[in-house]
Amino acid sequence: MNPLILRLAAKRVVIAFLTLLFVAFTIFFATEMLPGDVAEILLGQAATPEAVAGLRTAMHLDQPAFLRFIYWLGELFTGDFGVSYVNKMPIADLIGGRLVNSLKLAGVTAVISVPIALALGITAAIKRGTLYDRIVSIFTISVISVPEFMVATIAVIVFAVYLGWLPALSMTNEVTSIGGLLKAFAMPVITLSFVVSAQMIRMSRAAVLETLNTPYVEMALLKGASRRRMVLRHALPNALGPIVNAVALSLSYLLGGVIIVETIFNYPGIAKLMLDAVSTRDLPLIQSCAMIFCLGYLLLITIADLVAIISNPRLQ
Repeated sequence: MNPLILRLAAKRVVIAFLTLLFVAFTIFFATEMLPGDVAEILLGQAATPEAVAGLRTAMHLDQPAFLRFIYWLGELFTGDFGVSYVNKMPIADLIGGRLVNSLKLAGVTAVISVPIALALGITAAIKRGTLYDRIVSIFTISVISVPEFMVATIAVIVFAVYLGWLPALSMTNEVTSIGGLLKAFAMPVITLSFVVSAQMIRMSRAAVLETLNTPYVEMALLKGASRRRMVLRHALPNALGPIVNAVALSLSYLLGGVIIVETIFNYPGIAKLMLDAVSTRDLPLIQSCAMIFCLGYLLLITIADLVAIISNPRLQ
């Protein structure tokens, strides 16, 4: 492989690692600045000062914040997420099943939204200026302009209230058949697919349009290449990097949107677990969930950057 590509790829991985360290620092000290004393919240208002002080010592809250951050970071890199303040259970056990549920939701959404969004975005770019392109553009702008909770609310009103086809809440623990599983996933997947697809259509269309306007594509047309061959053999391979970037950015947006969707539909995912931890001020659980979200985002962005570097024809 080209040494320049290796250097750029290594540089991008190092930047991602440093970014992860900075994110960990920010998450830890942001949660530390939340109002209230954890020991007092856990023991209640009737707790004596001696009991509060003893609990603070047992939880190492009497130590300097920076020392606790180093200790927490070291445990985090060894895979030890610590113990929940509220449930007194290992955080890894609490997160395990919820993370699987969130990955299922994200995976089903990606399988449905990515092919549809890429097909619409690429074809809209090919048919630029036509009625089809205008309809796709109006659709994407309309969906992007509407927040996730509004899309979820409209989905509930249409599919659950008026049509009665789907349940308003996603009760995955009551699923006993494939049909029930599809119904449980339908509402969250519909909501997330709309939001993610709109972003992806817009960015993939822009990426293909930029490639179609390059001199080498125009030269291929002048040499007699068919429009289909021009797109498949010349435009798409060179637009692969921007398209992968568009997919990664859209799927990373899914990590933020899933928090709202899991809350509205009562879906038992990691985002819902994080919100419950915020309400009980379970700091280790909040920090672990936030780190998982940030790690997922960094992985998607880093993979997209690496694909863009490797597929860049100017670096070959």
